[in-house]
Amino acid sequence: MYDMPQKMKGGFHGIRSKQISLVLVALVCTIILIWGCERTSILSSFILQDDQLSQLSRDILIDDSEPRPVLPKDSSQVNDGVESELDKKNNPEEHEQRNHQDTGKIPVDNKDTSGKALTAVEEGIIATGDEMSSDGKTEEAQPQTSEEGNPVDVDQNPENTNPTTDLESTLSNQIFNKSVWTRNEKQVCNYGKGKWVKDESRPLYSGFKCKRWLSAMWACRLTQRTDFAYEKLRWQPKDCDMYDFQGENFLARMRHKTLTFVGDSLGRQQFQSMMCMITGGEDRPEVQDIGKQFGLVKARGSIRPDGWAFWFPSTNTTVLYYWSASLCDLTPIDPSNPKTEVSMHLDRPPAFLQRFLHRIDVLVLNTGHHWNRGKLNANRWVMYVGGRPNTNRRIADIAGAKNFTIHSIVHWVDSQLPKYPGLKAFLRTISPRHFFNGDWNTGGSCDNTTPVSVGKEVMRDESSDSSASRAVWGTRVKLLDITAISQLRDEGHISRYSIKATPGVQDCLHWCLPGVPDTWNELLFAQIL
Repeated sequence: MYDMPQKMKGGFHGIRSKQISLVLVALVCTIILIWGCERTSILSSFILQDDQLSQLSRDILIDDSEPRPVLPKDSSQVNDGVESELDKKNNPEEHEQRNHQDTGKIPVDNKDTSGKALTAVEEGIIATGDEMSSDGKTEEAQPQTSEEGNPVDVDQNPENTNPTTDLESTLSNQIFNKSVWTRNEKQVCNYGKGKWVKDESRPLYSGFKCKRWLSAMWACRLTQRTDFAYEKLRWQPKDCDMYDFQGENFLARMRHKTLTFVGDSLGRQQFQSMMCMITGGEDRPEVQDIGKQFGLVKARGSIRPDGWAFWFPSTNTTVLYYWSASLCDLTPIDPSNPKTEVSMHLDRPPAFLQRFLHRIDVLVLNTGHHWNRGKLNANRWVMYVGGRPNTNRRIADIAGAKNFTIHSIVHWVDSQLPKYPGLKAFLRTISPRHFFNGDWNTGGSCDNTTPVSVGKEVMRDESSDSSASRAVWGTRVKLLDITAISQLRDEGHISRYSIKATPGVQDCLHWCLPGVPDTWNELLFAQIL
């Protein structure tokens, strides 16, 4: 009977202990909760909101108060494997790839002699994103994939794998990557839109000294010309910046690479300009002539070789020019006859490109001023398409033949890019002529000596060379647009100041060097940087 109260007492204390434990647990949880809230309020002062991140990203990437960017003079500081943040801002990478047939020719219906519908290339139209199948149906282009099934970016240079050490670039890539790409999608640099500005630091080299690389007929400092204000202008793009050109930085960027110009005499001027710019107009005896490696030797009876190639041993860089005024493959119809006609294959690239494309890293193509009936007749060029004399009336027209050829070679180069993912290819737009009151052989002249007297700005978004811009549309070949900006520079031509001038004949086609072609190379450098 006395055991029961003892048990009841023990049960009472057990219940009380459980209540105390629950109270203690609740108290501890409350303390932890309060401490956590206080800590959160403290940390919140260090956390940036989305709009703050976006603003910080813009502040890092855009600073209108900064002077024009200059690459480090020490070429060892130039990262050869990483795009600069400036280049990312001006030239965002493309993320969509198209399949291209691996062929060097454009299919042409040679049976059409009465003006029937032409192929897409003949019409000057290249589709974007879609390809035509053999039965004429549209097939959606599929991205290229690796053996493991992963997508492959054919525009990416496999050598560019070194991480950047630049703080600004690191922050932009790792922290603000989304904001950067959003801006790039909306703002793409149009280097052909901007204005000419006076720059007393110009020219980039001396027209007196650059004798090894510059033809005397284009060195206006060696002529009787006395006005040189045309040398003191620099092109400033409207919505983007360009680095100042420095030879050491160019060579560092082009380490173990080959730059090749293929085109007419204006392409040769751009090549000579580039050589003078890289060397600063100095002789540079260590630079070697390696033209023989590319078959560029003077043939018997020729005035000059078909081109030149120079090698800079310090960076293993080659700069090369090959003469191809039409960008067609030219073959003699009767090799045994010195006066034979020459087949002008409108749908084939020059044999030089077919042979040496694998050795080229940057390719610049141009053509235009040899596309006239007088040049074709003088050179005995006969239009061929599909390996036979052309019978298509629309292509037989000079303008039609030129457009067909430009589209053909751009299409061919584009089809080769998957094989050579490190290759960057450009089609340079036509260089304008400035003959007033006649043509070159009818008293035409270009006597103006006042720079940008007809205007200094180009505000249009589209290229004024519609033929070239349509040719590259939808391909991975880039447009080097120099036409409109050069149109404003009629005072920069050779004019009457030629070493071998003919009375009454002026050269309003070629340019004085130093001069306008230097700007073409600055635009090129900005797009390969």
